[in-house]
Amino acid sequence: MDPGLTSSAMLQPPPCPLLGPGDPPPFEIVNPDAPTPLLLTSDHNGNRMPAALDNLGLAAPDLERHIAYDIGADRLTRGLSERLCCAAVLANYSRLLIDNNRHPGDPTSILEISDGTPVPGNRRLTEADKIRRTECFFHPYHHAISGALDHLWRAGGVPPALLSIHTFTPSLDGRDRHWHIGVLWNRDPRLAVPLIDLLRGEPGLQVGDNVPYSGKETGYTMDRHAGAAGLPHAVVEIRQDLVDDADGAGEWIGRLTAALSRTLRLDGLRRVTHY
Repeated sequence: MDPGLTSSAMLQPPPCPLLGPGDPPPFEIVNPDAPTPLLLTSDHNGNRMPAALDNLGLAAPDLERHIAYDIGADRLTRGLSERLCCAAVLANYSRLLIDNNRHPGDPTSILEISDGTPVPGNRRLTEADKIRRTECFFHPYHHAISGALDHLWRAGGVPPALLSIHTFTPSLDGRDRHWHIGVLWNRDPRLAVPLIDLLRGEPGLQVGDNVPYSGKETGYTMDRHAGAAGLPHAVVEIRQDLVDDADGAGEWIGRLTAALSRTLRLDGLRRVTHY
């Protein structure tokens, strides 16, 4: 293991007043020395809450819902990391504390109401409260992503790609979402468009291009870490009812492994390109 990677601040987040001795760190890095020039991220991976914040006043069942995290994303990301032999950075804490895929000043970064459910612990927060959450959870996670990409680039000598793993609820605000998977992207088509084409080649699979969200509007992580650096990148969003158990997740891990293995061999991915 690279001593520079393990001893860096990336793996040693600064002390946080919101985290006690029994609370896990803000992120986890899986397979940090895997050789594939691809980094997986899972912005809404975990549903943990620090003990000091008392679940933000929510009942325990609410933390198992889609409002708290991306259901199935943890199993998907770990499985893809193993199958593709690539590193992954996983966020440990709930998106209700702060959304890792939004700019910290965005009004949707810390929600007072999520899909109709009030979040008492997010009401009447001061700017100091919001900054504290940013420093405790958001910045350490994104610093870890930066460090992991730097490590991949130094170790492999080629620009790494970034793929962000998300899942979406089958119904939101009373509207059903029929896609099986969506691929999100902004200006750089190198990873997203071939991936969409390959997935659409599978009969019966409903593949969305920039749905159920658009990467042109929602894509903080990919834009910050890959778009700005000219690295190939995309986001995948898989419907949660398809990956909420081991069998379903395993099917999608296999499907994405096959598609990504082909896509990552494309020549255009191995250079820095700004769009």
